[in-house]
Amino acid sequence: MDILILIMAGFAAGALNAVAGGGTFLTLPALIYTGVPPVAANATATLTALPGYVASAWAYRHDLRAEGALGLRAVLAVAAFGALAGAGLLLVTSDSVFTGLVPWLLLGATVLFAIGPRLIAATRSQGFGPAGPLVSAAVLLAVSIYGGYFNGGLGIMLLAAFGLLGYSDLHNMNGLKNVLSAALSLISALAFVAAGLIVWQAAVPMAIASALGGFAGGHYSRKITNTALLRLFITAVGVGMSVLFFLR
Repeated sequence: MDILILIMAGFAAGALNAVAGGGTFLTLPALIYTGVPPVAANATATLTALPGYVASAWAYRHDLRAEGALGLRAVLAVAAFGALAGAGLLLVTSDSVFTGLVPWLLLGATVLFAIGPRLIAATRSQGFGPAGPLVSAAVLLAVSIYGGYFNGGLGIMLLAAFGLLGYSDLHNMNGLKNVLSAALSLISALAFVAAGLIVWQAAVPMAIASALGGFAGGHYSRKITNTALLRLFITAVGVGMSVLFFLR
């Protein structure tokens, strides 16, 4: 039954991430429910999201360019450093502390997911000019540390950060978001593997299911006409999971 729960959560999360995001709202609670300790569950959820991120990044490989004050290599370097810092913070976080943080992290990611489109639109409509190198690096570093520590809502945070830094090409922003999400997850996952945090018995079936769900979600996403309703459903799932963890 536990394996079935992990497979179902992984498949649904992969499909959701391919269409609109929010897969962490399913994988993290499923891992904890099946007995994986909270910190290890967060690390394992990050690893299982990696196949979908890599596939998305590969699809955008020809469309990448840095628009702001930092070049693409500098952006990747800052993201890599932030991912390591965030992963390091998770490694020194006890299960008891992280258990207390989980409902707040889920709720925060849910709110961010819900207001994400408006937040991104607001940053673009304000006409922010390109930020300088130091400000750009600081913003990207903060988001990358968050992504290394907790993966939920990372895509929305990256898009909002790009808008604040003066990026204007939404297609390029999406491509760069996918690449940074893949890079952040890969670096964090490698750190978690090295630290022995990954629960492989849960990670393998969930990762395979997530990859299949991502493929299915990508294939059928073009047929979804009411993305607002889908976003509302994912937000409801996030709120429900947050409430359940607050009540635990």
